[in-house]
Amino acid sequence: MYQLIRKYLFQQDPEDIHEKTIHALKLVEDSAPGKAILRMIYQLRDQRLENHLWGLKFPNPVGLAAGFDKNAEVYHALGALGFGFVEVGTLTPQGQPGNPKPRLFRLPEHQAVINRMGFNNNGAYLASQHLVDFAYSDVPIGINIGKNKVTPNEEAASDYSKCMDMLYAYGHYFVINISSPNTPNLRDLQETESLRVLVRAVREKAAELEGRGVKKKPILLKVAPDMSDEQMHDVVHAAVEEGIAGIIATNTTLSREAVAGHPRAEEAGGLSGRPLTERSTAWVKEIYQEVGDMVPIVGVGGIFTGQDAYDKIRAGASLVQVYTGMIYQGPGIVKQINKQLLRLLERDGFSHLSEAIGVDAK
Repeated sequence: MYQLIRKYLFQQDPEDIHEKTIHALKLVEDSAPGKAILRMIYQLRDQRLENHLWGLKFPNPVGLAAGFDKNAEVYHALGALGFGFVEVGTLTPQGQPGNPKPRLFRLPEHQAVINRMGFNNNGAYLASQHLVDFAYSDVPIGINIGKNKVTPNEEAASDYSKCMDMLYAYGHYFVINISSPNTPNLRDLQETESLRVLVRAVREKAAELEGRGVKKKPILLKVAPDMSDEQMHDVVHAAVEEGIAGIIATNTTLSREAVAGHPRAEEAGGLSGRPLTERSTAWVKEIYQEVGDMVPIVGVGGIFTGQDAYDKIRAGASLVQVYTGMIYQGPGIVKQINKQLLRLLERDGFSHLSEAIGVDAK
């Protein structure tokens, strides 16, 4: 059905369609019958796909990446769509409008998207009001945090700490986002010493809040694909040494090699979707070989099919995330991927998803 209406949807502005989708999901968010109908249509539960990480149960390995539910308004409805976990945000201490529109572009010939949203969100405090009942979610809820555009990098740690202050009591895990290409100089925070300072500040704030009775949460780091092997080696080892609980690989890319010649290719922003599939899988494998025995990896980038997800799992991902794939495949993508994963596990003689993690990287 989605494929029939996609042509109509793709004739409209992509950000308008996103806002209408959020509005539609809000109608379901607080409706028990509405969520029950979505579960009946879209959920697939099978113990072979369950994963237990950081003391959390993930009913399946396919999550929704940050950027869709920016203000934590519809995470219950998204859980009902069959996702194994949902990541909200990116949230900044103060609300901000993001970059000027238009800032979101589809490249259908390449099954890709370019975005330069710029962390548009209503701010951490308002999001905290939506997250008060996160514990009643069907699935783990992650919170992706960033810095405000006007905050200089020297003060970035303060912004991430402010987000933790307002949000740490909510959500099941947290993600430090320093890899978006759409906030000026943000990726400079991936430089090893800057990263260490930032992670220490975030963990110190977490420890302070835990001392006041807030339950301890795993803190993950999301990395960019546009680094050299040496840079990536330094980043992931520094992160693990500073106590990061997991790595999300990867964010969008600034490279346009895969879409060269497209009329939209030179639009500023991060490229996601099919052109990122192989690149992000290669990074998952490399990171797994570096630190996979110490922390779990979440694979993201160009996942459209069960085979795409399975490739990342075999490369070393314990979980995967989709976003652009859902734009092109529709809300049925999670069930579709999980069905295919079960067939692939059975084909290869695995009785559980965990047996496939990293087999191609060993």
